[in-house]
Amino acid sequence: MGKNIKISEKIEKYINNLSLKLRPVQKEIIDYNNTLGNEKRMQLAISQCHFLHLIIKISNIKNVLEIGTFTGLSALSIALALPEDGKLTTLDKNKETSKIAVSFFKKAKQDKKIQTIVKPALDSLDELKNLKYDMVLIDADKLNYKEYYEKSIKMINKGGLIIIDNVLWHGEVVDEDKMDKFTLKIKELNEYVSSDERVEQIIIPLGDGMTVCRVL
Repeated sequence: MGKNIKISEKIEKYINNLSLKLRPVQKEIIDYNNTLGNEKRMQLAISQCHFLHLIIKISNIKNVLEIGTFTGLSALSIALALPEDGKLTTLDKNKETSKIAVSFFKKAKQDKKIQTIVKPALDSLDELKNLKYDMVLIDADKLNYKEYYEKSIKMINKGGLIIIDNVLWHGEVVDEDKMDKFTLKIKELNEYVSSDERVEQIIIPLGDGMTVCRVL
């Protein structure tokens, strides 16, 4: 049995250098996020962007819902992978970061593929509940993760994917001394999804951990 390698910053840089190349506007978003200090943590890892690109391509995904936009790196990565007739709907309540994200979408000439809805995601999900998607990416406020998951699973086509970010929560999910509300919510969600017979799932150690669920 092979031993899992610990991904250091040096190895991660090596992986990124030999993987798919980022588009210029993706790099611009990353550069912008680097100016934001602690808020940069809300950005998807580059390896996760590449993963989303490939999963969309190989799964022939055309209609995507994203919960949590931030400054648009994940949304742009998704849009670039979608076919010309593909559609991404992205939800976020922050007007300022959403405005910045839209400016990047336009610069990358992907804005026609992307619908940005600015309001609390739970409200938007209620309004969109009768629509169906091939994939949902959940990467928003952690306290509502379980509700996002439950609402999303009803909106996914059979065989579609739900991808949840931050499920390893900086490694704190295995720290028995970590009892803060965020860690507990992530642990609760992970256990819930693991026992959910409506999906088959795997946790992938990319970035801060991603759960990939295929809806049965």
